Amino acid sequence: MATSSAMSTVLGLLLAIIFVCTPGLVLSGELTTAEVMAAVSPSDWRSPEPGNLIYMQLPQGVVVMELAPGFAPKNVANLKTLVRERYFDGLAIIRSQDNYVVQWGDPAEDEEKARSIGSASATAAAEFFLAADETEISAIDSRDAYADIVGFADGFPAGSDGERSWLTHCYGMVGVARGSELDSGNGSSLYVITGHAPRHLDRNITLAGRVISGIEQLTTLARGTGPLGFYETAAEQTPIVSLRMGDDVAAEDQWDIEILRTDTAAFADYVKSRTFRHEEWFVDPTGRIDICNINPPVRVAK
Repeated sequence: MATSSAMSTVLGLLLAIIFVCTPGLVLSGELTTAEVMAAVSPSDWRSPEPGNLIYMQLPQGVVVMELAPGFAPKNVANLKTLVRERYFDGLAIIRSQDNYVVQWGDPAEDEEKARSIGSASATAAAEFFLAADETEISAIDSRDAYADIVGFADGFPAGSDGERSWLTHCYGMVGVARGSELDSGNGSSLYVITGHAPRHLDRNITLAGRVISGIEQLTTLARGTGPLGFYETAAEQTPIVSLRMGDDVAAEDQWDIEILRTDTAAFADYVKSRTFRHEEWFVDPTGRIDICNINPPVRVAK
């Protein structure tokens, strides 16, 4: 049972949180997801800042990621430096672990042969969480095992315990790989969640963004045969053609991307439609949902 002080902390946080779903019968509107999306207005969509997008060109296609500087400003700034200085061009995807992550970076195991990180910092402070009052979460009604409150902040899945807020390890999230030292990550090696949501990693690794398009280019890679899914030979690795910040991509080559805003009534209806499934196929609409079962819809025109 929660202590009175813990309950007071959580209740205090609720005053700063916008609830996009309220418990009870209000949730059980009978619209299907298709019907909700058909009613979405142009103002319910947002266009991500090009300077917060990364275009990852692989031989088989493009992966687009949106960064989260609101949660990890120092790590995002270092990552932007690495991308703008072409650090990743010609490196490789070095790991594909089944039902877990895909990771990329410098495959050189000998530090003397490792590529220079240029003017980027060798270390970046761990940014595992924020003070709760530093961000505003649009909460959802969910019985979450890892956080007292879950929802979306700046369009990213997030959790809170009333004192801290953090991004959650949902499918498609982009993390900064690190060693045992808390500040040993610098953005030169990144991973994407490509399987189940490993929420036990929350507040233990810096999350810097999420894939918003092209994740199939990563999930379909052959699985690594070494420990933790690392590739054992260079022939197994996928070369990285390039990484570019969105505002460094020629205007004619930038994608027209829109993401459903997570602080709107339209998104609240979207969450309801995913919580109470009214499509004809469903026998039992469940009436419950997990934060990682909700992906804000994305529209892309290339």
